Amino acid sequence: MTTNITPRTLPDSLQRWFDAKGWSLHPHQQAMLERAENPALLLIAPTGGGKTLAGFLPTLAELGTDPDAGLHTLYVSPLKALASDIKRNLGTPIEGAGLNIRVEDRTGDTPSSRKKRQRADPPHILLTTPESLALLTSYEDAPRMFKGLQRVIVDEIHALAESKRGDQLMLALARLQTLCPDLRRVGLSATVDDPQQIAHLLARHPDPCDILLADPGPDPDIQMLVTDEAPPWSGGGAKYAIPAVLEQVKKHKTTLIFHNTRAQAELFFHNLWLANEDALPIGIHHGSLDRDQREKVEAAMVRGDLRAIVCTGSLDLGIDWGDVDLVIQVGAPKNVKRLVQRIGRANHRYNAPSKALLVPANRFEVVECIAALEAVKAHDLDGDTRGAGPRDVLCQHILIAAASGPFDADALYAEMTSAGAYSDLSRASFDACLDFCATGGYALRAYDQWQRIRQRPDGLWELRDPRSAVRIRQNIGTIQDSDTLKVKWRGRGGAPLGEVEEGFAASLTPGDTFLIGGQIVRYEGLRDMVVQVTRDAKKKPKIATFMGTKFATSTQLSQRILRIFQQDDWPALPPHTRDWLHLQRDVSQLPQPGRLLIESFPHDGREQLVVYGFAGRNAQQTLGLLLTKRMEEEGLAPMGFVATDYATLIWGLDAVTDPRPLFDLERLEAGLDGWLAGNAVMKRTFRASATIAGLIERQVGGQRKSGRQATMSSDILYDTLVRYDPDHLLLQITREEAMRGLVDFDRIRDMCQRVGDRIDLLRLTRVTPLAAPLFLEPGRVPINGEADERLLEEEVTRLMDESGLNQIEVKPSWRVPY
Repeated sequence: MTTNITPRTLPDSLQRWFDAKGWSLHPHQQAMLERAENPALLLIAPTGGGKTLAGFLPTLAELGTDPDAGLHTLYVSPLKALASDIKRNLGTPIEGAGLNIRVEDRTGDTPSSRKKRQRADPPHILLTTPESLALLTSYEDAPRMFKGLQRVIVDEIHALAESKRGDQLMLALARLQTLCPDLRRVGLSATVDDPQQIAHLLARHPDPCDILLADPGPDPDIQMLVTDEAPPWSGGGAKYAIPAVLEQVKKHKTTLIFHNTRAQAELFFHNLWLANEDALPIGIHHGSLDRDQREKVEAAMVRGDLRAIVCTGSLDLGIDWGDVDLVIQVGAPKNVKRLVQRIGRANHRYNAPSKALLVPANRFEVVECIAALEAVKAHDLDGDTRGAGPRDVLCQHILIAAASGPFDADALYAEMTSAGAYSDLSRASFDACLDFCATGGYALRAYDQWQRIRQRPDGLWELRDPRSAVRIRQNIGTIQDSDTLKVKWRGRGGAPLGEVEEGFAASLTPGDTFLIGGQIVRYEGLRDMVVQVTRDAKKKPKIATFMGTKFATSTQLSQRILRIFQQDDWPALPPHTRDWLHLQRDVSQLPQPGRLLIESFPHDGREQLVVYGFAGRNAQQTLGLLLTKRMEEEGLAPMGFVATDYATLIWGLDAVTDPRPLFDLERLEAGLDGWLAGNAVMKRTFRASATIAGLIERQVGGQRKSGRQATMSSDILYDTLVRYDPDHLLLQITREEAMRGLVDFDRIRDMCQRVGDRIDLLRLTRVTPLAAPLFLEPGRVPINGEADERLLEEEVTRLMDESGLNQIEVKPSWRVPY
């Protein structure tokens, strides 16, 4: 800390406590005090810069001099664990200064007795999540509970702004602003690519939002990990790097080892543990593990008992996890903003550089990691502009408003359009959502269960049946968990291990072994919707693990990779990767910005077509579906395809000689409409949106429906609406969501518009170096059983010989000059 506290800004007791500690405020913390009366204020400060304390300083100053009873400040975070951590951290200055301030948290883990008491006697500061806040606004006594509320602090606002949880939160804030017109809003974040966009979401429309940019501090110390063995041509496990990772763990106090998927985290932890001859204390942490197991790992981290933690995004956000002095990112980060967030977990101190190492899982990811390093160095964060607020969240908010009491439609519309994401909401769109909540829509209006609200003679809207408020509250939220089943040890009172997807569980047969929580377990059977397992002493599971979430490479990072390809040489790349790119340029060419490279060549008795779209995995997968459909329409004979973040490989009987007709945007979109109409993607998207909008209830009478029950209900509804009411509001929402999320068609549209007719089709005689890894993707080269590694090695050797890649000399080690 650098500047002195102005004695007038803080209570004397807190001033004395700071003085006794030898602390003074950072400039941005002082500025937060000076701008405490701003209606909306966004603080962007580096990790370790005390931004959370900065957000609370005005609250402590106001409550320290005038501690009136009642709720003064509401703190909202994306994570329950973060709320608990803030409660612990806030207690230090409050107790040290002897302030009479009561701080409590309220999340899904809070006992019901405490929740009831908080509504009657709220604390001065309440720490909560978007879901719990939405629930609080649904009660009839919400006006009394929030009547004295003066400030709302939204922490890690960038994480909330990227999802429907943020839309739900901003609608809840609009409701609070109606109850408390002078409410002040504060947003906190360390990683914001577009401050104006976040400010627009935070402020009450059309009011402005002040943006405060703190000194970003020193650049992070981030490099590529040096390994004795070169990365493989394909795959995502990074097993080759484990010896080097263990050496780094030994040299540091606590290391966080991040992965992009839970499957990769489980596999890496398992292999790391097998190589851990020194028995270093190592843990694993991800969202599918049992809560008790996660909390044990978290407690051990805080105590400093663990030397390394293999983790996923579950540890991305701002919790101060003990003495972490190194972050390792295994696999290409896919998103620069996420990488910066993860790097910030190390050396959680202001003006101290965070230390991080990148570990590419395969040769192509070497290039992606270099691109990410350059982006971090240039402070070039990536992010996609979000569109208008989703209407399924809007429908849920209408039901929440009705649960709290009768409402006027005009007033509710004005309230909703004060939320940034809904500032352009038309009255017609609002009325359509209102009608949906009242009738269920044209095809469903004959059924009482979907007629949730009605208009009274005085014009106000209310619940048709007041008892339905309980069911509405039970189903509040926008988080759509994948349909999961509990995993427990077999036997009476078997301890829980975590959860796996229903689809994964359905693929298991008794005797199959898989990884969960770093342990190899044997599947014994399914009983009472619980996956029962026993321990297995094998060193290798038959089935790796469940999949978890997959990330797609951001558009900005993909464009940076393409710009790297345009260099004459690549001195920053290790020799094996540099020679690989030179060989690609010699036998074919490298993809270019603003152009689309397509390669065509024979292989294994089939014609191969490789489309280097660099549009991300979801978009490249969708492109494969649409192109094969277009090829069939053109009389070609496609047989299958596989996709990665950067390319789609299609194989078939006939060579493509003119690709331009295949990329006609109107026909691609028409093909997408036809494909989506009866596809499982649409049904899955419909189920999520219908659940958020209140058409489908996952919780009934305190009991949660199984995934299978919910799927059957939603599929019947979907088929009914498609047949009898194809313009139903929920079908409109479903198409919007599918296009924006699961199929990522916007990226395909952007690619086609950017490229135009600048398509380069190269007819070649053999597999090219850049295409070779595509033939090793799962689903393209089926490798199973005990001989998998030997068969894979033989396949790699054959492909590399064919593409000329075995001409490349692989050095025993390499270093990247960053």
